[in-house]
This record gives sequence, structure tokens and C-alpha cells, in this order.
Amino acid sequence: MSIQEYRQQAIRELLQSGFAATQKSLVDELKNRGYEATQSSVSRDLKDIGAFKTVDGYTMEFERESDSEDIYNISHLITSVATAGPNLMVIRTKIGAAQQVALFLDKYSNSGIVGNIGGDDTVFTATSDKAHQRILGDKINHLISRS
Repeated sequence: MSIQEYRQQAIRELLQSGFAATQKSLVDELKNRGYEATQSSVSRDLKDIGAFKTVDGYTMEFERESDSEDIYNISHLITSVATAGPNLMVIRTKIGAAQQVALFLDKYSNSGIVGNIGGDDTVFTATSDKAHQRILGDKINHLISRS
């Protein structure tokens, strides 16, 4: 692997652990781990690996390269997402698709999901806290906007 690929892998690991309020914080953490990094190289790396900025900082899309077809198919099934209190989300889907979306969230999300219940066209998702609820909502909205 190239130096850039190692650095991008380190960025993925940092984002999965929730560490990424700013690009500068990523640069600092990468330097602490022994990687050469500038803000412009981190910016390019974030774009290359599919990360995006939320209100809370940077996060990863739902990502598994080998399962990108699943991600593409799911993005067309979700119609809307709304919060319901500090730990619950209501995800609306096309008719008959809620269980498929719930399974996708169980399988692919590292966003603090405690559990999902899929009905016919609605998924109720419980998150561990409000911060994880926001991150998950941002990921789902990003997924919807790509379709």
C-alpha cells in the first residue's frame, strides 16, 4: 500500500471511533500517529474515502466497498427520516421495504444504533444518545440525497 492509502486507512479508523471534529484535529491526530499530513492532503483524503461533514464534524458514509450495490439499492427505498425524541428515529420507506432497510442498518451502521424495528413502510431506530442520532440522521440524509 502507498503512504496515502495507509493515511486514508488511519483516517477511516479515526472516523469510526468518532474522532473528527475538524480537519485540523485529524491532521494533529495523524501526526501523533506518525503520518505526514497537511490540511489540504486530509481534505483530499476525506473526499476520496467518501467522508462528509456534519454539524458535529466529519463522518463516514455507510461503507463497505464489496456491498456498494446494497447501499445503492437501500438509498432508493428510504423516503424520509425524522427524529422522535432524543434517542428515536422514524425512517419512512417505500411500501414493503422497511424490514430490508432495518436489516441494512443492523448490518452496516457504526452509528450508535441500539436496535431497529421494521414494519411495512416504517423503521423505528433507537440510538444510544442524541449525538449518535444526529450522526445517523446525517448519514441517512446524505444517502437519500445521492439517490
